[in-house]
Amino acid sequence: MSSRVYKNRDLYLNKLIAFQDTEPVKVVTGIRRCGKSSLLKLMIQHLIDTGVPKEQIVEMNFESHEYKNLTSDGLYNHVKAMAIPGKRMYCFFDELQRVPAWEEAVNSFRVDLDCDIYITGSNAYLLSSEYATYLSGRCVEIKMLPLSFREFLYFHGFQLRETASALGGTKKQAVDQNGERYELRDVLDAYLRFGGMPGIADVGLDQERALTLLDGIYSTVVVRDILEREKRRGQRQITDPVLLRKISLFLADNIGSMVSANSIGNTLVSEGLLEEGARKNGPSTHTVQAYVGALLESYIFYEVKRFDIKGKEYLRTLGKYYIADIGLRNYLLGFRDRDTGHVLENIVYFELLHRGYDVAIGKIENAEIDFIASNAEEKLYIQVTESMNNEDVRQRELAPLQKVRDNYEKMILSLDPGLETSFEGIKSKNLINWLLTD
Repeated sequence: MSSRVYKNRDLYLNKLIAFQDTEPVKVVTGIRRCGKSSLLKLMIQHLIDTGVPKEQIVEMNFESHEYKNLTSDGLYNHVKAMAIPGKRMYCFFDELQRVPAWEEAVNSFRVDLDCDIYITGSNAYLLSSEYATYLSGRCVEIKMLPLSFREFLYFHGFQLRETASALGGTKKQAVDQNGERYELRDVLDAYLRFGGMPGIADVGLDQERALTLLDGIYSTVVVRDILEREKRRGQRQITDPVLLRKISLFLADNIGSMVSANSIGNTLVSEGLLEEGARKNGPSTHTVQAYVGALLESYIFYEVKRFDIKGKEYLRTLGKYYIADIGLRNYLLGFRDRDTGHVLENIVYFELLHRGYDVAIGKIENAEIDFIASNAEEKLYIQVTESMNNEDVRQRELAPLQKVRDNYEKMILSLDPGLETSFEGIKSKNLINWLLTD
């Protein structure tokens, strides 16, 4: 265990602790560098703090050169040799997808050893059908995301303080380690610029260093989690890193917009991003779908389906895509101030995932609601916009929500909600305050 101090991600650590010493294999998934390895370190520290001897903990990171050519048999023999008879072993396997046929070894550990198993992986292929046949029903997935806005404040050393407001009452400000005070809007702007990758906290809020870090993350995702994975699967469908980047750029540029594989291919041709004539011999819709699928599997992008509220069914046509980290979007597209509305939507989508909701886009008649968020207890209908001060914008955002006739909570989140807090039961909330609530 290194002497490095790892910042807590309580949301995820508490989930791991809740499943400690239960039969399912704990599988932590998420985009590369979102904090999965650190989470395993935090869990190991928790075990040590609660009395588990270090010799009962097996820790292996398969990104290390030490395990470069390790086979499934080699993994099995290595762990078996470390097992202490009559003692429970705690096994931590980081980026395990790099070991061919790893699932055979893991399944054998479950049969042959008294052990509690924790795995991380940066590709959804880890939980694909081959894996499921071995461990179906015997694993629990913990989906890890980059930092939420609240976590961003904590990682970057900001604390929230209440101060008197000129309008009466109080308002929150952020105070850094040197006692400097910042308006929360300024800190949100930093979050929208740099994103939520935990590593940014190590390099500081410096554009050049942040871009270097984000470039490393993107390149590693493409090389290790997409192109190498294709080789391991024995497939040759996704072989062109340039095309992969072009499709990444397209999706990043169109977060929150309706997108299809067809529209991606056509746009790449019409904008000259693919050679003229590519319509005939360039990427087919099938190829574009495969590339998009690879980006989804590596957790860079997330697809959100549309739900017909009246018909009560998911629609097969045209979903929307959001990017796992807004800093990565800025790395891909350059820093810019336009399409703030879609950027805010992106932030709200991942905040809802953080909070454990299933999220869909709502369709009602010919109108659309940005998000329907539901869990076992509740359902929320949410619109996201930059400001509610303009009458036309207000009517546009309210109209779809007014069509929904059930009694679930309906709200509009904006940076500038205006003075009215409710319109016929539809709440108008300050987005920053909402992001900071439990």
